[in-house]
Amino acid sequence: MTRYDPWMDRSLLRLAFPALVAAIFSAPPAAAAPHHDTSQPYRSLDVLAEVLAYIQNNYVDELKEKDLVQSAVEGMVQRLDPHSMILRPEVYRAMRDETSGEFDGVGLEVSQTGDEIVVVAPLGDSPAERAGILSGDRIVAIDGAPTKSMPIGEATRRMKGTAGTQVVIAIARPTLREPRSFVLVRDHVRTTSVDWRVIDKAAGTVYVRMRVFQDRSDRELRQALDGARKQLGGPIQGLVLDLRNNPGGLLDQAVKVADRFLSKGVIVSTESRGKKPEVEEAHEKDTEPAYPVVLLVNRGSASASEIVAGALQDHGRAVVVGAQSYGKGSVQTVVELEDGSALKLTVAKYYTPNHRSIQERGITPDVAIADAPPAENGAPQTGRAGGPGRLDPQLDRAVDLLKGAKGVKAGEPGANQ
Repeated sequence: MTRYDPWMDRSLLRLAFPALVAAIFSAPPAAAAPHHDTSQPYRSLDVLAEVLAYIQNNYVDELKEKDLVQSAVEGMVQRLDPHSMILRPEVYRAMRDETSGEFDGVGLEVSQTGDEIVVVAPLGDSPAERAGILSGDRIVAIDGAPTKSMPIGEATRRMKGTAGTQVVIAIARPTLREPRSFVLVRDHVRTTSVDWRVIDKAAGTVYVRMRVFQDRSDRELRQALDGARKQLGGPIQGLVLDLRNNPGGLLDQAVKVADRFLSKGVIVSTESRGKKPEVEEAHEKDTEPAYPVVLLVNRGSASASEIVAGALQDHGRAVVVGAQSYGKGSVQTVVELEDGSALKLTVAKYYTPNHRSIQERGITPDVAIADAPPAENGAPQTGRAGGPGRLDPQLDRAVDLLKGAKGVKAGEPGANQ
């Protein structure tokens, strides 16, 4: 889950960083390390200065100062957690394009687990989804370059590129005896975040899929619900809200989407070091009627998706169906740096209304149903309600619940149960 902090003061960085670089590269090439008083702040930077000076003066090949410092900074941030990273200028520009809903690439949301690059989810109707790449797949090589211990920013950079160009991604998954190579043609990915259709007009049942949380997601959801009411010629009687393979996105959009189904109460709280918790609450204005909601999740549901699922589940507003979600319960702030790159830093953890942490745990469904196995071509199945001959037991179960096979109670919006 990402939020942008353009207000963050970078004056200290402007003052400190040039001084540090000057100190590093003016250090003598082979001086003995003096004894330091470790009680003084930033004394440990002397070690960094010493190592960089030795490399600069003695490494077998000549290296640029900028590249050395960039590598040192990237290594420092990469060791923090799987979601903190330095975004080089081209990667940062691509990330901003993604949140606006348009970019060139293969359409993969990835994370770093240990020294592995793991697929969180393929974006809807992207080259990666069409090829059959799945949530949980491990990317072992990109164009022949092994990804073990590769910084996630570098992996992302290698997968981006001009529409029409090819990239070969080698995937490992438990059901494959050996890694399988996928030849993907990069495309202009235009991520309309919301799709919808009426499942059963007589029953007033509607299906809405949210692919990602980007700038326009809440507005698109409202338009979808209004369009469904118009097509039904009356009120919605039941909703399937599909957040499967939704890797997350913008915090404010997740809050707005949850708020649409809740009239009061906590949606999410974020807790940072040394600060009071920030609490987002629901409002009565523009709240949807209390029709039954079944919300679908799976391994590819992460971050902002888990905020929405956790809020509606804790308030008894929706029955959650599917498989355990991904478990990304942290908030990253993006700070643009002087050279056009950016620091993406984990600054908080989020908690559901009942103060459940989702980090590395995920959302546990009320009705657990495993994902359908991939089709013969590796692509996921899509569902009975999506068309004849297609298998999707999770969606089938959601539709049955809305028909009253087991009964779905819609809690009063905002009432914890």
